[in-house]
Amino acid sequence: MLSKKFSAALVLAALTITVFILAAGCAPEELPETEQVTVLLDWSPNTNYSGIYAAIERGYYLDEGLEVEVIQAPGSVVTMVSAGQAQFGFSYQEEVTYARLSDIPVVSIAAVIQHNTSGFASLKERGIETPADFEGKSYGGWGSPVEEATIKALMERHGADFGTVDIVTTGEIDSLIVIEREADFAWIYYGWTGVEAELQGMDLNFIELRDVDPALDYYTPVLITSEKMIAEEPELIERFMRATAQGYRLAIEDPVQAALDLMIHAPELDEELVMASQAWLADKYQAEAEMWGLQKEKTWQAYSQWLYEYGLIDKLPDIEQAFTNEFLR
Repeated sequence: MLSKKFSAALVLAALTITVFILAAGCAPEELPETEQVTVLLDWSPNTNYSGIYAAIERGYYLDEGLEVEVIQAPGSVVTMVSAGQAQFGFSYQEEVTYARLSDIPVVSIAAVIQHNTSGFASLKERGIETPADFEGKSYGGWGSPVEEATIKALMERHGADFGTVDIVTTGEIDSLIVIEREADFAWIYYGWTGVEAELQGMDLNFIELRDVDPALDYYTPVLITSEKMIAEEPELIERFMRATAQGYRLAIEDPVQAALDLMIHAPELDEELVMASQAWLADKYQAEAEMWGLQKEKTWQAYSQWLYEYGLIDKLPDIEQAFTNEFLR
């Protein structure tokens, strides 16, 4: 016969085991680990990047097992992405073209906006309505060779003399300040700076590049990754792009929510400008394309040929290596 002391010990042990079993059964499931992903911005936060911020705020990346960190690049996006310092980044077709010709192995994986919305802006009072009107005027820009080549090409098409244009390097000064104080005209992206001018009541003339020369309807911006990522981690790219596409679809279908998501990450931005810019871009992210992000070979070919004809590149890039649609769904 068991002693009372021993019986009590058995009961206590049984109770302890039961508690452990129940505790184990009721324990919450462990959350799967998320992979860290870095995305580099090529400029300060604005509505071009709304799909990324929307995907973060709506949990689309977490649904794919990704935790995304967005950083404004301290240097060249293509250089940092190719070196593995970030998995993804924002760039533009011209930069990717130059990178490929310099053996920097980056690849464009999505067109953020289907058409080039940039062009030359000036105060209406300056009377600049066509590239012919650039004659005798001053241009304020950031000092890239492609600026002068573009202005020259457009003027030549209109029989104007590029030699009469005064090129002023203004750096990264706000373009609206440039055309008010520093020069007669500047190169702007209408979806941000043009909309800002409207809100400020500035009366502008705007010469949209793609209207003047179809070859200038290139992709800007684009999302890029490296050849190494494509070779070694295609499944990660697929997950990232699924979530990113969802983010841009939200920006298309619900621009107000996308604007609010952007403001969470960039509260320093002017809310009225963000809302207006987001509304302006909503039908331009995808435009007539079958899906957001789709890139066409003819767009890459046309602009590369244009750069070659005007002596900005000394050979044509391998277009098939410069971009891919394989990660779009």
